Amino acid sequence: MSMAIQTSLFDAAPEVVLLSLPDGVLRQELGRGAWVDLFPGWMTGADGLFDTLLTKVDWVEERRQMYERVVLVPRLLRFYDEHEELPDPALTRARAALNGHYEAELGEQFRTAGMCLYRDGRDSVAWHGDTIGRGKSTDTMVAIVSLGSSRHFLLRPRGGGATIKHQIGHGDLLVMGGSCQRTWEHAVPKTARPVGPRISIQFRPRGVR
Repeated sequence: MSMAIQTSLFDAAPEVVLLSLPDGVLRQELGRGAWVDLFPGWMTGADGLFDTLLTKVDWVEERRQMYERVVLVPRLLRFYDEHEELPDPALTRARAALNGHYEAELGEQFRTAGMCLYRDGRDSVAWHGDTIGRGKSTDTMVAIVSLGSSRHFLLRPRGGGATIKHQIGHGDLLVMGGSCQRTWEHAVPKTARPVGPRISIQFRPRGVR
């Protein structure tokens, strides 16, 4: 895949380093039993990882039924089930670090990894919750590592309410927990401003999509 990127805008450290989660993660209580943890710059030195995922992952362009027509999903996708090897050892280390920090609270481990490639500002994800599977009825967690260009990540209560906006950038970690998938929705909106590619890695427990 050929895509223009400017790695000088990112973190040019020689290798991926994961900062201490207990020392840097901050929790934001959303209400209704939902919360979000944020750790800007959790993963440093991730330029090489970004390039590897951008060029080596077998990205899929999906089509989905929308009412009476089939449309292209406005981003590229790849899902790694729990028995698949992740495309870079840094992601295996990241998942292990997340499990070390969150397993006691979650009651289980993160096992799968979904990936989205937002090629430019025209790619997006609409308002939704990860409610396919157990997330529809059970509290769970989704841990998102963002690589590449900065994008807005929006949250709003289901049924209406004020929107919360976070600017998520290269190496940032965002974890949605508690009832967040059932009582809140999240989105990455389109943008008219010029932005480069962004890769989102979503670590989830078994049976949550």
